[in-house]
Amino acid sequence: MKTIYFDNNATTKVADEVFAEISRYFTEFYGNPSSMHTFGGRIGRDIRNAREQVAALIGADPSEIVFTSGGTESDSAAIHGTLAACPNRRKVITTRVEHPAVLAVCRDLENHGYSVIELPVDKLGRLDIGQLEENLDDDTALVTIMYANNETGVVFPIEKIAELVTSRNVIFHTDAVQAVGKIPVDLSRSRIDLLSLSGHKLHAPKGVGVLYVRKGTRLSPFMLGGHQEAGRRAGTENVPGIVGLGKACEMAGSNIEDENGRVRALRDRLEKAILEKCLDARLNGDPDSRLPNTTNISFEYIEGEAILLMLDKYGICASSGSACTSGSLEPSHVLRAMGIPFTAAHGSIRFSLSRYNTQEEVDYTIEVMPKIVNHLRNLSPFVHK
Repeated sequence: MKTIYFDNNATTKVADEVFAEISRYFTEFYGNPSSMHTFGGRIGRDIRNAREQVAALIGADPSEIVFTSGGTESDSAAIHGTLAACPNRRKVITTRVEHPAVLAVCRDLENHGYSVIELPVDKLGRLDIGQLEENLDDDTALVTIMYANNETGVVFPIEKIAELVTSRNVIFHTDAVQAVGKIPVDLSRSRIDLLSLSGHKLHAPKGVGVLYVRKGTRLSPFMLGGHQEAGRRAGTENVPGIVGLGKACEMAGSNIEDENGRVRALRDRLEKAILEKCLDARLNGDPDSRLPNTTNISFEYIEGEAILLMLDKYGICASSGSACTSGSLEPSHVLRAMGIPFTAAHGSIRFSLSRYNTQEEVDYTIEVMPKIVNHLRNLSPFVHK
């Protein structure tokens, strides 16, 4: 049975072109880029090239790119590094719908004497910028707000937020793990100070990411040791991952139009058909401001895990929310923050597409979903027969 993969917000396949690019760095070009010999120096040049490729995708200067092990490290480095550089400020502002890589860190800060404000969202997952402005004060060290939500795909007005925050002399960080490569990001025209991205969300390998640090931004090193990354992140570089991320960023820049054209059309086709053919189905999130690849749909009175298990029998991969919280019996913290009814929140399914998905895959899923929903509804004790 062919696998149909609609879980690209959890992770993506490594692009064939990326794999071809990196494979030789395991067996042929395996030197340490910090070595003095020519063998290592050649690899150092390849890292510089990858840095330029990443910078080109997001409109940054190559010197502002710090390679990390992924989005989680980038988020922690941004948060802890900012607070270490601003020891006299003890307040952090974030939102209730952040990825656990940000929320868990912020909530831990409360155990260390920091004041943490978690801004609410409305029923469509939108943020009230006015509430952010009300909470900004001279004690605020950092505002960290995601660019796009990993569960619903809702895109926040990050440029407006960055302008507001930085105009108050506060550092602004955004977790852009889900946004980069799917929608245009141009930091040359932005007031964003810090931005996180992750390779495995845009067809690069797992275990590599980036923290963008705008020139002049105060940030203490998160990992100490060697001189790598201009002293901003110690540790021997993950050369295959870095080279792969560079290639993936280059390809993502060439495929932005496809993401926002063909992929969006496939998403809309899938979403529209499911909402029409499945009773008591509802869209979660802002229909007008979302990532082009993501739809989150709730099915009343059905467990999301049961839907996923049946989808799996048909060879279809989807998600009930963030991959980092899979296995939890609690409904999504994102949907709870949006006020989604309990009966619907437990039955939410996220479909997240990529440029490798096809119309045939979408049509097959459209055919299968009503069968699954009707079957589970017939088994549910909560549905009037």
